[in-house]
Amino acid sequence: MRRGRAVAAVAAVLAVTAGTIAVTQFGGSGGGTEPAGAKNTGLPPATAPVERGDLHDSAQADGTLGYDRQRKINAAAAGTLTWTPRTGSTIERNERLYEVDGRAVRLMYGSGPMYRTLKAGDEGRDVEQLERNLAAFGYTGFTPDTEYTELTAAAVKRWQKAHGNKQTGTVGPQDIAFAPGKVRIKGVAAAVGDLAQPGAPLLTTTGSERIVTFELDVAESRLAKAGTEVDVDLPDGTSAPGTVSSVGRTAKPGKDPQDTSPKVTLTVSFDQPDEVGGFDQSPVTVNLTGETRKNVLTVPVNALLALPGGGFGVEVVRNGAAREVKVELGMFAEGRVEVSGGGLSEGMKVGVPKI
Repeated sequence: MRRGRAVAAVAAVLAVTAGTIAVTQFGGSGGGTEPAGAKNTGLPPATAPVERGDLHDSAQADGTLGYDRQRKINAAAAGTLTWTPRTGSTIERNERLYEVDGRAVRLMYGSGPMYRTLKAGDEGRDVEQLERNLAAFGYTGFTPDTEYTELTAAAVKRWQKAHGNKQTGTVGPQDIAFAPGKVRIKGVAAAVGDLAQPGAPLLTTTGSERIVTFELDVAESRLAKAGTEVDVDLPDGTSAPGTVSSVGRTAKPGKDPQDTSPKVTLTVSFDQPDEVGGFDQSPVTVNLTGETRKNVLTVPVNALLALPGGGFGVEVVRNGAAREVKVELGMFAEGRVEVSGGGLSEGMKVGVPKI
């Protein structure tokens, strides 16, 4: 058996099994077709040990460090803008988002929009969101539910009084805006002194937590499913652990016009987001570790031989002689392949191309 035999077949199988893996052609003398297990008269040009250990299916991807949940906030009332927040600032519950004619629109937490003026007798999810915020501020006396009662109106009046507003007991989009949590101001579309019109763009906000977005070839998407743990190399030279929080369901061309392979977009959330610094839209590297096979025997990928009867083998070198043994292949990763069978054991030498 010689290294030139059926290298093309090996490369084809590896390309299907593990993406793009090259098998280097090298040869000794002759081109015999001995059956598996037969001894050779020649030796391979070099050898490498059979190793036992953990094999990690890993990869790296370029990503972008940003913030979660980008959304736009439009003006809710006509008038003159008298205050806008600073770009990059963070607004928390009950703090001002902006002011029109000196009247503040304040942030409250909730997943649904503030789309109407609420008053006693109204019912709905927006009522419950409002009541839960009032209770969080300490304005109680009611049970947070979907009904806006006179008790709710009394709590609203106390909240309005605390902010120096007219105590009407009603509250609308000109008073509050809902967001899932505290927001970061990414951009301001109008300046103090500009005229605001209902529905006109005013603020672009994001969530306050740092996230990373990146793309993977569809062929590599097995490495990163929701819940997969990753490490992210940050712009300041440090790294931070994170978890894949979402995987896009639609494959489409990536951002690089030279790469037409279909890709999916993934998002990483950090385990300790408050400790992640860096500028918005900073480039980062995502280190992915997919499947791990523990305590397995591995050989270099270029040690594989295509056997004439089908399947794959390696050339074991021992006591100055070489012989082929047929092996079963497992996972490919880190330039190595998991092998079993053939009486292989840790420390044995197998033939490889000369370095």
